[in-house]
Amino acid sequence: MPLSAAMRRFNRPDKNNPWFAKFKYSKIQGLGYEKNVVRRDCSSIIPVDGKYYVWYTRARQPCPPVGFERMTAVLPATPWDLADVWYATSLDGYRWEEQGPAVERGPAGAYDERGVFTPGVLAHDGRYYLVYQVARSPNFRATPESIAIAWADSPDGPWNKSPAPIVEPDESGEIDENGVPEDAPVQGAWDSLQVHDPALLFREGQFWLYYKGEGIGYHHMESKWGVAIADSPLGPYTKSPFNPVTNSGHEVVVWQYAGGVAGLVNRCGPEKNTIQFAPDGINFEVMSQVVVPPQGAGPLHVADAENTEPLSGFSWGLSHVIAASSHLIKQGQDPLGLAAIEEPWDFLIRWELDHDRRTYI
Repeated sequence: MPLSAAMRRFNRPDKNNPWFAKFKYSKIQGLGYEKNVVRRDCSSIIPVDGKYYVWYTRARQPCPPVGFERMTAVLPATPWDLADVWYATSLDGYRWEEQGPAVERGPAGAYDERGVFTPGVLAHDGRYYLVYQVARSPNFRATPESIAIAWADSPDGPWNKSPAPIVEPDESGEIDENGVPEDAPVQGAWDSLQVHDPALLFREGQFWLYYKGEGIGYHHMESKWGVAIADSPLGPYTKSPFNPVTNSGHEVVVWQYAGGVAGLVNRCGPEKNTIQFAPDGINFEVMSQVVVPPQGAGPLHVADAENTEPLSGFSWGLSHVIAASSHLIKQGQDPLGLAAIEEPWDFLIRWELDHDRRTYI
């Protein structure tokens, strides 16, 4: 029987695909909507001594973001501008207690003077590592942004900052005289403008730092993922020659499974809103397409003994709601319909896999 192109590429129905996911969402206590406070871009969640720990971007802002043209030393350009990394703990994953700052902005002239945000966390050999995005001051649309690391012997700190960033943008491309990176007279590499949204894994005896890149001469929604690898968590890190390792993706969400690396690739690019898997951590393939995935998701980290299924490391976690307007409900960025508010202060909610497979939309 002849087959159409669509049926030739048809693999299996969602109900038989262990990589397929639906999601359900719920409000949480302690990290929800609060006027003049932004909470977003959370790390993965790690259990320590009977408590769940999470780190996230937090900023107290006097007004909604004013954009890069109007920002000042106190007026934010974006929701993540003038932010620090805070942390919270919970006994049940629903009721969270904000503990305070973990890593704060540096002094005037420091590489992290304007902001530290979008953290990822790794617990390894009795020590804790936070990787995060840093911004210098002044922070314009065309200002390069890098990735730094901090470490502590306890998840409660104190945290020690790296003396310099550990991953930086590629030194290529040329920005136009008006400072608009999309209108570059010379296009740079895919990660020549900013590297951010880091996530750190330990695999095969090395530290694999996955990150999102934006390039000079590219639209900011043409982001992709890359990886840099080091023998020590503090570096030096070497970018993979195979970068970018995805052709799509916004916030980096990765977890380990069966010796490889899985990821939720969302928001940007031709393969957005998919779950992908790379047995070697480099060559990702689409395993399923998903609907209304969590934004800026931080999944619960599970122990190896519990990591028996493709989505064991992606069972539940926190994510953010981009609180701008009600049209985000239709875009899947506000699944609870909570963003139809007058002032945009992003906040965190809980997501989890919906195992009811009677419907698949």
